[in-house]
Amino acid sequence: MDFLNALVALTNFVGVPAIAYGSQLALGALGVTLIYSVLRFSNFAHGDTMAFGTMVTIIVTWWLQSMGISFGPLPTALLALPLGIVSCMLLMLVTDRTVYRFYRTQKAKPVIFVMVSLGVMFMMNGLVRFVIGPGDQRFADGERFLISARDFKAMTGLSEGLAIKTTQGITVVTAVVVVALLFWFLNKTRTGKSMRAYSDNEDLALLSGINPERVVMYTWLIVATLATIAGVLYGLDKSFKPFTYFQLLLPIFAAAIVGGLGSPVGAIAGGFIIAFSEVTITYAWKKVLTYVVPELFEPDGLVQLLSTDYKFAVSFAILVVVLLFKPTGLFKGKVV
Repeated sequence: MDFLNALVALTNFVGVPAIAYGSQLALGALGVTLIYSVLRFSNFAHGDTMAFGTMVTIIVTWWLQSMGISFGPLPTALLALPLGIVSCMLLMLVTDRTVYRFYRTQKAKPVIFVMVSLGVMFMMNGLVRFVIGPGDQRFADGERFLISARDFKAMTGLSEGLAIKTTQGITVVTAVVVVALLFWFLNKTRTGKSMRAYSDNEDLALLSGINPERVVMYTWLIVATLATIAGVLYGLDKSFKPFTYFQLLLPIFAAAIVGGLGSPVGAIAGGFIIAFSEVTITYAWKKVLTYVVPELFEPDGLVQLLSTDYKFAVSFAILVVVLLFKPTGLFKGKVV
């Protein structure tokens, strides 16, 4: 029985949160890896792109709620999500037309694009904080839990409860659907095949008659969709704060590089590796160990390797190790 309690506690505090967080990082890392593989630069504005799409979704959510419109047990934000995606798409297309296209025509080096994306990042960050403010914004309504700890205890008779939030369930299901649609698009549609051909060999793709501007446009549209969905899922699961999305850039890039920058499968794997690493290393293991070790050896402290304040340090450490010893990542993406 103690072993079952330990397993439930581990699932409740490590497994479920890490799976939800990993799904969010995977979607964010997919956007980063698409830009790197197709447009050939690291987009440091990706975190604030997520923040912008989420901000629009929140504002539309508030408007729907003021009109008395809800989504029943599900968050109203899911109804507002399409408008957030469309707004983010428009922002990306305008940004590309007014900023990135100039440097593309000049055939600027990737480092120039990186510096330009930094400028775009600061502009987006300022815009989002100006519109919605720098503070926390919670916008999750509807049913809070798919299963509560109290109900789980009553069903199983265990002393430990398992709680799964509605937003965590929505995150995992949405991530699976979005990833499946993305892979279908890239592998089965003509536009997706054009994007892959352009990514593999730009010169050969141009000789084959592929329109580069069309490929760029579709890339930004897909990236805007992934960024908004990832940002909204993260905001629903935790809360929305503009500067937090700026900080998310580190674990998202770490996920993309660990999996292999330029590899969509690697981005997904990297997202879960980073998420489980962060959650596992910053978790206080006292409760789990209390169930599995003899009473004489029960720990007095929290048995926490790192405070949760340092969870991004875990991403940074993993990123440094991968860059030093395997820069192509687990799935052999492009060398960083």
